[in-house]
Amino acid sequence: MLEASRFCKIWLPFCKKFKVEPRSPEAYFRTAVEPLGEPVMAKEWSTVKMLYEDMKKRIENTTKLGRISEEISKEHKGFNEWIFVASRRDHQTILQILIDGRESEAVDIQGQTLPTLVYLSREKRPQYHHHFKAGAMNALIRVSSRISNSPIILNVDCDMYSNNSMSVRDALCFFMDEEKGNEVGFIQFPQGFENLTKNDVYGGSLNVLMELEMPGFDGNGGPCYIGTGCFHRRETLSGQEYSKIYKADWKRWSNRSVEDSTSVLEETCKVLASCSYEENTQWGKEMGLKYDCTVEDVLTGVAIQCRGWRSIYFNPERKGFLGVAPTTLLQSLVQHKRWSEGDFHIFASRHCPFVLGYKKIPLKLQLTYCMNLLWAANCLATLYYVIVPSLCLLRGISLFPEITNSWVLAFVFVIIVHRAYSLGEFVWFGGTFKGWWNDQRMWLYKRTTSYFFGFLDYILKRLGFTNSAFVITTKVADDDVSQRYEQEVMEFGTSSPMFTILATLALLNVLCFVSGLKRVIADVETLVWEQFALQILLCGLLVFINLPIYQGLFFRKDVASLPTSVAYQSTMFALLACAIAVY
Repeated sequence: MLEASRFCKIWLPFCKKFKVEPRSPEAYFRTAVEPLGEPVMAKEWSTVKMLYEDMKKRIENTTKLGRISEEISKEHKGFNEWIFVASRRDHQTILQILIDGRESEAVDIQGQTLPTLVYLSREKRPQYHHHFKAGAMNALIRVSSRISNSPIILNVDCDMYSNNSMSVRDALCFFMDEEKGNEVGFIQFPQGFENLTKNDVYGGSLNVLMELEMPGFDGNGGPCYIGTGCFHRRETLSGQEYSKIYKADWKRWSNRSVEDSTSVLEETCKVLASCSYEENTQWGKEMGLKYDCTVEDVLTGVAIQCRGWRSIYFNPERKGFLGVAPTTLLQSLVQHKRWSEGDFHIFASRHCPFVLGYKKIPLKLQLTYCMNLLWAANCLATLYYVIVPSLCLLRGISLFPEITNSWVLAFVFVIIVHRAYSLGEFVWFGGTFKGWWNDQRMWLYKRTTSYFFGFLDYILKRLGFTNSAFVITTKVADDDVSQRYEQEVMEFGTSSPMFTILATLALLNVLCFVSGLKRVIADVETLVWEQFALQILLCGLLVFINLPIYQGLFFRKDVASLPTSVAYQSTMFALLACAIAVY
């Protein structure tokens, strides 16, 4: 942050002068080509790029040393406090104002005032629950209220950057609208990703969700808060109820000034980020982001809407913010496990939209929330369709109408229309046919592992067998993983209960499929095909969709294949299930 605060004095004027997009230097220089046809810009472009590369080298050297230089320690004493820290989970509040926008020296190379920039690491002690992301954001809300108290708060995830410099202006247009602006509590931008492959092997684009379902949310009463790329009105995060007589006083905000010096602010604000500050208060309950839920963003959004505020979904042609999608299968499954568990927690608690939102938000919005809140419960139906028809095929039990029965037309109609509609949706929003097929595979994998474990974990927590845990989805990958991701080769490479379940179900279906085909061939005269056609079709479809699992189990020999232990366990479980079904 310190290096960036210095570099921005050159970078911001360069961006404004040449209308640079995106404003992230890493993203810009990764894709931009030196403008040789424009001598003035080319000269400045080369200079700025060289300065940026020098900055990256200094950061890399500092990282290798594991400590900051004495020069920086003397200039910014706050950073020096890290020397006396015993653990990242046990330390005092460390706060440093890197740029104080009130000072005359806080200007870029063109003399334009720079915004205030503050580094904060809140206090953490082993005996206090720090409430993960929600706790960090609440500490930031309190500290910022003392230093700047800006009426609008933007939050983005740490792996995201601004892709559209007009996003702030666009959001303010909603907040400052003379007719309806006072009703708006937050503006939600879509979540976009910069590292997606052409066919999106892990279904991480969320295109249908962001391009279709979220606008539907908006039309039914306002989108949910998804935790990133969101502009909030400060009052909504402070627990304020919406009132028709409420009117934002923008002049009061613009004329506000803090008279305390930088050093005084640094000392007085530390208490706002202390562990004991929230004891016996409404922070995490009525104030700030909500606690005790792994999807604190959705829960907070519901609470804001129930207090009468309106939310708006804004999806500009140029995406406002871009981040990084998971680059391995396990990363994606773990991420969706956390989401589904947190969503189901909301549905099964007093914060359920049907309870909390009763007569406060429209019924259609309550129902729309259930589309996501019931992700975890969907595992039950999916597991039934993956397991039961296949085992019944193995046992010779027919579950569907015969192929000659007119009732089979209803099943065929639903299958064809639903899949065609799904494919049309996916392609309409920029996907490919292969990308849609990958998305269907991930649909199956998430519902049989992520959602199942999310559902199971929630039940166990309610029974007191496990404790809440916030699992961070790692997005950093080494070169080999990145190369396989770009080649759209599915990454396994480790033992996981999720992989064991996927491999077991895949082997179970291939065994049942072979058994079904054998039954048809052996009993061709008795027209077994007519009786089991739909079950064989379903089982064959599952086998086809699980081809990457079979490759990882038996054909691939690279480090990203499925481990031998997973192969042994899944084979044993699949054979055991078949034996129980037969005997």
